[in-house]
Amino acid sequence: MKRLLLLAALAALVAGCGEKSEPTGTESTRLEPFTVMLDYVPNADHAGLYAALDAGLYKQAGLDVKLQPPPDPAAPLRLLVAGRADVAISYQPELLLARDAGEDGIVSVGALVQKPLTSLIALPSGGVKTPKDLAGKRVATSGIPYQSAYLKTILEQAGVDASSVQEINVGFNLTQAMISKRADASLGSFWNYEGVDLQRRDLDPVILRMEQIGVPTYNELIFVSRRQDLDAAGASRLRRFLSATAAGHRLLRENPQAGVDALLKADKGLDAELQEAAIKATLPVFFPQPKTGQDRAAPSTTAPPSNADLPWGWQEPIDWAGYERWMRAENLLTRPPSEASPLTNEFLPGEGLGESSRDR
Repeated sequence: MKRLLLLAALAALVAGCGEKSEPTGTESTRLEPFTVMLDYVPNADHAGLYAALDAGLYKQAGLDVKLQPPPDPAAPLRLLVAGRADVAISYQPELLLARDAGEDGIVSVGALVQKPLTSLIALPSGGVKTPKDLAGKRVATSGIPYQSAYLKTILEQAGVDASSVQEINVGFNLTQAMISKRADASLGSFWNYEGVDLQRRDLDPVILRMEQIGVPTYNELIFVSRRQDLDAAGASRLRRFLSATAAGHRLLRENPQAGVDALLKADKGLDAELQEAAIKATLPVFFPQPKTGQDRAAPSTTAPPSNADLPWGWQEPIDWAGYERWMRAENLLTRPPSEASPLTNEFLPGEGLGESSRDR
């Protein structure tokens, strides 16, 4: 009886509030393999997936999910294209760059993190509290072209002469560059991880988020699939995966410790207190965000659903279009736009299942 009650509770989590019921995969005892290529090693950004895995939500959905860290951070989309994964976690700008390079056959099927995590961070010794303070300063980046474009946009918005600012490529040693005073600020670290870590170490960082200082908003982390894999069988697996992942994030919202425990099972070397703090900081952006007046001002040919009705994983087409226009204006994208959209909401919980679908 206890087992039946547990299965019923897990089914309720997978179904979710206000969402149409998804196929559960429980009709068969055979679990279908489903590989997810992570963007990086296990960390707080993946807490909802590990919570779903640990709670048995994927198994209930009929899936044998494997969460696979990549051999290097540049590999996920390449391995996806090669058929080594069913889904890859990547970044919105990376997907757009890959498509611009000719990989039109990949598409974002859901947002893992709704808002930019990339941030401009400075320690007190750097003397940077606002973008205007960057004049005459040294800014560390990881040498990624769109990070340089972020810095250019931020300086333009703040009215700072770009020639007065020195950009330093320090690879992934962004925090160390500030601590050693090699740089006065860094652009590329995540506010929910490096920023939280610096706060916990009482280093009093100034943390400025990209969308708050001039860069168009975007989905930091996304789920990417190959279009050729989205036949009837592939679509069924993807729907069940996303539905169970949504349930894992609802579980995480109710009990963040479930994510911490699941992450520590995956990697016992993780700092439990840092993961807990990072998960709690990230929780709001794991879910669709309320639209501000500025967000609603953008024209739309289709009346969007209210925020309360947005399914987990929702991707706002207007925001995607705005970010792509910015990338083109910065010459980060050079090919004409593909006829195939870079995103679809069709496979999200409750989407594309009937006449009331909100898929656009």
